[in-house]
Order: sequence, then structure tokens, then C-alpha cells
Amino acid sequence: MTDAGQSQHFEMGFAAARKAGFVPEGASLEHVPFGLVQGEDGKKFATRSGDTVKLRDLLDEAVCIAGEDVRARNDPNGMLGGDDAVEEEDDELHEALDSVARAVSIGAVKYANLSMNRASNYRFSYGRMLSLNGNTAPYMLYAYARICGIVRRATDQAEETKIVWPDPADEVQIVHDSERQLARCLVKLPDVLREVEAELYPNHLCDYLFETILQELLREQHGDSGAESQPPVPLHGVGGHDSPTDELARHPGCGETVS
Repeated sequence: MTDAGQSQHFEMGFAAARKAGFVPEGASLEHVPFGLVQGEDGKKFATRSGDTVKLRDLLDEAVCIAGEDVRARNDPNGMLGGDDAVEEEDDELHEALDSVARAVSIGAVKYANLSMNRASNYRFSYGRMLSLNGNTAPYMLYAYARICGIVRRATDQAEETKIVWPDPADEVQIVHDSERQLARCLVKLPDVLREVEAELYPNHLCDYLFETILQELLREQHGDSGAESQPPVPLHGVGGHDSPTDELARHPGCGETVS
């Protein structure tokens, strides 16, 4: 797996290996090319000095940006740390927010890479990958939190505990049109996975997940899920409902796994 500029090099190498008899019969040699990663100015992604950007520095910056956003949303009035009586509680909250920021930011970088067509050039943008709208990891985490909220209310689980997923139902009843649309999305999963395996384009799976999530949220907004409708509440909860901040704090590292 290298950039597309080396495609001819691999084609020649594969041809030579076959001619020399190094490739077993039935074996497949594949080069998985990817496009050029560009900065927001459209030029090759690099540091100000022109050096290659190190992955650690890139992730550290993403964590920093996400951390500032998470803290601003959970402490809009700057009250954290302002009272000695709640210092211990503030420390616990800071620790939880740091965990959320890391999960969201690293998940966002991973998901942004996977959701792009690997053969095309794309512009690297922290703002776009950390966006709370569209086909991004933060939006997916919001949907995950909303689904957790539905399950909790349906199974009477306390919000402060780690969620326990119920056993699959023996029978599923499909009544509303939006439920049929969601079911049509869900049954596509095996075909999507086969397509990703055959063509090595993970963005097809990301597109499928986004389409499925949209169908579920549309179903919820129409009242078909039995959950109360509400607009997206990114990164922080409102009115006692689950949020990515709440769920990620209860599931350490789940943002990295989900993404």
C-alpha cells in the first residue's frame, strides 16, 4: 500500500515475479494505491518548513483541538476549577473529558482516512474531520450515543452504568415504512463487506454506515422508534439524554474501536 505514483513500479515487479515463477498458482499480487494527501491550500501536506508531517504530531494536534471543543461545550461559562469545594469533582470531569477528546479525535482521523476514496487526492482538514455534521466520526459517535439511549430506556438501565446489550429478539416486527427502509439498509451489510474485501475500498463501508445511521435517525425523528425526537446534540448531553461524552466516558477507548 503506497501512493499511486508507484503503481508502474509494482506492476513491473509483479510481472517479473510471475515470469520468474516466484508467485504460486492462484495467488494474487495487488498494489493498493492511495492518492496524495494535501493541505487545505491544495498543496502537498507538510509542515511549514516543508518536512513530512509525523503521525504522532498530527494525532496530538487533533486531540488538542477536540479537547478544547469538548471542554467549551461542557463548561461554556468557564466554571470548572473555580471552587475548592468541587475541585475533586472537577478533576474527575477533566479526566473524563480528556478520555472523550482522545477517543473522538483519534477516531476522527482514522475515520476520515477510511471514508475517503483512497485512489483520489484529498485535502486534510481538522475542521472537516472533527465536524459534527456529515459522514464523520463525531457524527457517528453521536448516533451511537442516541442508540444507547434508546436501548437504556427500553430496558430500564441506569445511565451511569456501562450499557448491557439485550439478547436478539426471536421475531422482529416491521410496521412503519421507515422501519422497512432501515431493514433494507441492514440486509445490505454482507454484500457491502464482500465488496470492500474484493475491491479494497473501505469508504464503501463508511458510506453504508452513514446511510444506515441516517435511516435510523429519520425513523427516530418520525417517532417510530418509541424514543423522543430531538436534534443532534454533539459531544455533550441535554435534558438527561445520553451523549457521546457520557457513553465514551463509560466505554474507555470505544471511540478508537468504533472508528
